[in-house]
Formats: sequence, structure tokens, C-alpha cells
Amino acid sequence: MRGTFAIFCVGCGLWWLPRIRRALTELQYVGNFGPPAADFPTARFFSSSKLDYVAMNDPASPPSLVPRLLGSEDPPPFTVVNPDGQFPLVLVCDHASNAVPAALKQLGLGLGELTRHIAWDIGAAGVTRRLAARLDAPAVLCGYSRLVIDCNRPPGDPTSIAELSDGTFVPGNRALDDAAVEARVNEVFWPYHQAITQMLAQHWRHGHGRAPALIAIHSFTPTMNGFRRPWHLGVLWNRDSRLAGPLLGRFRVDPELCVGDNEPYSGREVGFTMDTHGGAAGLPHVEVEIRQDLLIDEAGRERWAAILGGVLAAVLRDETLYEVKHY
Repeated sequence: MRGTFAIFCVGCGLWWLPRIRRALTELQYVGNFGPPAADFPTARFFSSSKLDYVAMNDPASPPSLVPRLLGSEDPPPFTVVNPDGQFPLVLVCDHASNAVPAALKQLGLGLGELTRHIAWDIGAAGVTRRLAARLDAPAVLCGYSRLVIDCNRPPGDPTSIAELSDGTFVPGNRALDDAAVEARVNEVFWPYHQAITQMLAQHWRHGHGRAPALIAIHSFTPTMNGFRRPWHLGVLWNRDSRLAGPLLGRFRVDPELCVGDNEPYSGREVGFTMDTHGGAAGLPHVEVEIRQDLLIDEAGRERWAAILGGVLAAVLRDETLYEVKHY
């Protein structure tokens, strides 16, 4: 009798486990990302136009033991462009901005340093915004410099708040206490990632059950440590090749393009945003890197948005992509 009951219990477990896993995967994108809601600085949404939402700090937020970092004159921690876009894709730009909260006093750096690649991915925001318009897709852009906190690294990682970046010391990042780190995590990092979660959830709910694709736009320097990087763009991926494979194939049709497969960085080594929102949820995802000297002006950003937009539109016509798969 006990043996029969045990077999029955195992059978029930085998039946229920995949269903529970699928339900939890879908629930992950209903705003249940990061620390408990009570630990977040309160954020509200308002519409500055029908196509552009931004997050603002709410002055009615409950008092916190951690001093507030962002003031009323500071930019929001993220911007969502074209939130009602209909294309089954969410674009993100982790290093869209070189802004620094006023309280951090430019991190002790001159304006010249804050315009360099150490502070942001030059040209990436412009390409992301153009892609959102070209494809009719929503895009989430981070509102602060990667030197404030790198939103493509897990909190606590040595590169999350860099004291040294490409040979430049960052005085405002040295010897930070726990409260200073927590303020940056709570007011910049988590709100940005919650915005990605919420946008994916919105797309998932209104996409007739289709799992949306997720694509991150970055840019890279033409040289690093004396090495000239020949690639015009790179496709970064980890275990899920559903998007990376077709993208690489289509880009390489053009003999004028030098395309990197997990170059100049590897998606197997860096990519918190893609691994967390894409890989863990089983969504088709990829990171695209474009060389910064190709994006120095409006014409360059428009050209690369057109190149990338054309390839993405063709690849994302494949309806078999929009399924939850774990690798």
C-alpha cells in the first residue's frame, strides 16, 4: 500500500512540476523581480506624450534609513520609449546615458571624462531610439552612467561600481560604504530592471501568449589596450542561439561587414541583463555591439539603425522564435 501511494505521489509530482515551472516563468514578468517592493524607492509613471514614458521619483515615498540619492532635478532612472509598440520585441540599452546624480558631484571627474566611453556606450541610445521607431517596438533606456552603477553587472560584482575604468580613477567610487552602494542599487539599478520586467510582462500579456524577443544594444571602442578591433559589429550570446545564429548568417551575407561572433566581448562572460531577463525566462535574446566610430554623428546612427532594423525585421518574422525555451 505504501509503495502504491509513493508511486502515486511521484506521478503527481512529475505531472505538476513542469506546469509549476511554466507558471513561475510567466509570473516572473509580472513585476516580481528584484527585492521586495517595500525595499524599492517608490516610482510612478506619467505620460509625457503618448509614445514616451519616464519614471520619476515620488516625493511621497516612505522614509528610508538609506539617504536618498536622486533629487527632484535629477533625471529619471530609466526612460521607456514607444511603450505601446506592437512588434514582438523589447529593446534595452543598459549604457544609454552619461548622467550623474547631482549629489555625486560628477564623481570627481571632469566633463571630458564623462563624455568618454568609460561613462556610456557612445551612440547606443540613438540607435536604440531609432530602432524602436523603425520596428514599432518598445525600448527601455537606463538613465544614468555606467560609472554610477553598471546595470549590466550584478550588484556586488567588482565591476558594478568601478573605481578604475580604462586607466581612469573614479574618485567618487572609492571607499563607498554600504549605504552609498545601496542607494545606487535601489534608486538606479532596480528601477531600471523592474522597467524591463514590466515591459516584457506587458508584451507577453498582450501578445496572445507569445514570448517576446529581447535585444540589448551596446557600442564598443575601435581600439582597446592597443589592439585595433576590426569588427563593425558583434553578436553576443550565451546558450540560446535562436537569434544569434540567424543574425550572424544575415549580416555575413554583406561582404563589406566584419561581424564578430561573441566579439569583441563574449556573451558567455558578460551579460547580466540578457541572462536575467532573457535566458532565465526562456525568451529569445541577443546582445548587439556596434563600433563607436561608426556612430559619432546622426548620419552614422541612422545608417546603423537601418542596417540592424532591416536584418532584425527579417529574422523576427519567424513565428517559431516566440516560445519559452531553456538551454
